[in-house]
Amino acid sequence: MKTEQLDYVLVPLGLAVMAGYHAWLLLRVRRRPSTTVIGVNAINRRIWVRHVMEEPSGKHAVLAVQTIRNNIMASTLLASTAITLSSLIAVLMSSGGGGEGSASAASTASTDNSGGLLPGAPLVVGATGAPALSAKFFAILVCFLVAFLLNVQSIRYYSHASVLVNVPPGAWRRRRGRAAAVGYATDVLNRGSYFWSLGARAFYFSCPVFLWLFGPIPMLVACVAMVCALYFLDVCKDWAEEGDGGDDDDDDHQCTSDERSSAGQQGKDGEQQV
Repeated sequence: MKTEQLDYVLVPLGLAVMAGYHAWLLLRVRRRPSTTVIGVNAINRRIWVRHVMEEPSGKHAVLAVQTIRNNIMASTLLASTAITLSSLIAVLMSSGGGGEGSASAASTASTDNSGGLLPGAPLVVGATGAPALSAKFFAILVCFLVAFLLNVQSIRYYSHASVLVNVPPGAWRRRRGRAAAVGYATDVLNRGSYFWSLGARAFYFSCPVFLWLFGPIPMLVACVAMVCALYFLDVCKDWAEEGDGGDDDDDDHQCTSDERSSAGQQGKDGEQQV
């Protein structure tokens, strides 16, 4: 097998490892949320939003806004970093292929270095030349652009949540007023957190893609190492040992049904008074 053909085998294999792990994580989050950090955080955010919104005195309103503001600042930092790195990579790509002199210099360097993209680096194996280098830089650019868009969406949902979390549940005049207000605010806050997690994983994914510049073998090794590291960061066994997520879900559903019946009774009483 030629060294140029390693990219056609090892790079898709590394991408398959990353995609397979995240498919497994998605199924685990949906079926057993209490065994994952994402699911546990979503449960705790639901409890936190309910505690803040149902506080009669409203003393937690400032704390809620400050907490969400910290999340907005974190998303803003990642979005700014992503768009800055994207602009830098775009400049490198345009300057590398902008003129005939630079193109001829790149082709001369790739001809002199048969083992890799960098002169004097014989340990780098895989596809070489200007097309391969452009494809690798483009893959890195896509990672950072996706991270930027995901973090922008995270800022959007966090901004909405900062207002919704201070809305009194009793202000809703519908039958499901109290439960609907808390549930909607929780969904918005969780969506912001989900987009932030996806944006952070786009940064994680850019590391193996960056190592692809040095060949497909470092890229595959980085994908396997990244999956192993993410497994220990995503799986939460302590919460599952204390109690499965089914009890928490039952409590949430029971509380929601009680809130709905209470809201309906209040609505009926109000109609009778009118």
